[in-house]
Amino acid sequence: MELILSTSPAELTLDPACQPKLPLDSTCQPEMTFNPGPTELTVDPEHQPEETPAPSLAELTLEPVHRRPELLDACADLINDQWPRSRASRLHSLGQSSDAFPLCLMLLSPHPTSEAAPIVVGHARLSRVLNQPQSLLVETVVVARALRGRGFGRCLMEGLEVFARARGFRKLHLTTHDQVHFYTHLGYQLGKPVQGLVFTSRRLPATLLNAFPTGPSPRPPWKAPNLTAQAAPRGPKGLPLPPPPPLPECLTTSPPVPSGPPSKSLLETQYQNVRGRPIFWMEKDI
Repeated sequence: MELILSTSPAELTLDPACQPKLPLDSTCQPEMTFNPGPTELTVDPEHQPEETPAPSLAELTLEPVHRRPELLDACADLINDQWPRSRASRLHSLGQSSDAFPLCLMLLSPHPTSEAAPIVVGHARLSRVLNQPQSLLVETVVVARALRGRGFGRCLMEGLEVFARARGFRKLHLTTHDQVHFYTHLGYQLGKPVQGLVFTSRRLPATLLNAFPTGPSPRPPWKAPNLTAQAAPRGPKGLPLPPPPPLPECLTTSPPVPSGPPSKSLLETQYQNVRGRPIFWMEKDI
């Protein structure tokens, strides 16, 4: 049997379904077009952060802190944000509030969620004034930092006037060192220092309170020694010695008091607090 081998290459035909996938040539790849316009992103409204609306001045209320004990912590945080202090000490001070004074008032705004507690946006403290039964001393006036400059401070002070006037008081006193112009716009004028009562009790007679001095006791005037009554010293031979030189003028004498009422300026004050900072005493008839 003869076997004849052909030298020509055999033609093989591959099934297209079984052909392997080959990478396309870069020159044959399809063209991709990018749209230069901005990409639109759609965010699910259920996951968007909710913005807390600013409180409305018409919805604000003024309430004593001892009638809303559930807001003690929030009120302490508001005050400590302005004047840092021990939290326990701050809560103890707020816990002394009562209708018999001193009394702490909170400026409240309703929470956006009706079931939640109100939001504390401001605070002020009222105390009685020694020897002035129709006056109150306003202290610890503060408004939340995020709400300052929007009229909440004016609303708080006007609410204090209504609160005090409804209880028979006719004058408010306060101190400040950097808000003189703010209180001036509210009708306050420079006044004299007063002494607030930290506590009040019917068992404590007013005569006992009046026994405490309201200011430093005056120093007795300085007197120079009387040299004329002493005998003139004599030398060893009985001759009198020359008189001593005159004494210098006393430097402790107070300067002469100017005549007429003292001039009052919103930029000058003669009073200082315990830290040496200048303070302005102000008052207003309500």
